[in-house]
Amino acid sequence: MLTPTLSLRGIVPPLITPLSDHDQLDHDGLQRLLTHVIEGGVSGVFLLGTTGEAPSLSYRLRRELIERSVRIIDGRIPILVGITDTAFVETVELARHAKECGAQALVLTTPYYFPAGQTELLGYVRKVVESVDLPVVLYNMPQLTKVWFEIDTLQRLAELDRVIGVKDSSGDLDYFKRLCELKSVRPDWSVLIGPEALLAEAHALGGDGGVNGGANVAPTLFVDCYRALQSGDEQEHARCQAKIHAFQSIYEIGKYASRHIKATKSAASLMGICSDLPALPFHRFLPPEREQVAAILRDLGLL
Repeated sequence: MLTPTLSLRGIVPPLITPLSDHDQLDHDGLQRLLTHVIEGGVSGVFLLGTTGEAPSLSYRLRRELIERSVRIIDGRIPILVGITDTAFVETVELARHAKECGAQALVLTTPYYFPAGQTELLGYVRKVVESVDLPVVLYNMPQLTKVWFEIDTLQRLAELDRVIGVKDSSGDLDYFKRLCELKSVRPDWSVLIGPEALLAEAHALGGDGGVNGGANVAPTLFVDCYRALQSGDEQEHARCQAKIHAFQSIYEIGKYASRHIKATKSAASLMGICSDLPALPFHRFLPPEREQVAAILRDLGLL
């Protein structure tokens, strides 16, 4: 086995999936979106994550998204691909497709629907890693999968060279601190935070950056915040952090759990980047909600 060399630091947006119709990729929107985040200075992109609505997309569309994104990016930044599925075989098949297309890494969360025990999870991850030929980032998302990557489990999975880090979206900073302490075992690991409002706290605990949905809309803001944290520029960090906190208001619009995706897609469409259509069963925001998103963007100078 080759030791992976990919090291992730900075802001890696979990890319929204632009749709022109149900089960149809918005090709022009994807081009604009990728150009937007790359010009914003991001360190990579994560396809087919939660913000990308991966479980709601057909396998055909997932493969098309990977193929087109690899062609558009053309080696400028690393591409991470989410491969989690309820079926082990589908996970491995998508991983192999990502490898063939030219992606640089895979992202794997705990299988959803039937909750796995930690012993089962250990065996599952080992089997996936043995079956794929790219570095793997583990993704802790217990709110949606119902299962945590417990710290003891991660310590054992750190023995796998091909596992190169963890993205944590739990929002539990005590857990994140313990996660960062695993770097004593794997100093090469990248430990990234999901909840974007916690970017500064995560950095203080030893985190390496963020996989932040807001970076689809305002990549420069999140990149500037990360760079200020790295350089110790407190004034610039305070400026960016205030804007990031204000940006969080878009996620309070609407009443369903899908509002996070709707708000992000709505913001991107208002900025002329891509369509705001979500995958079924979700609906796009209606005009009153879109106007609330627009007002927040205007206040932040993004529109």
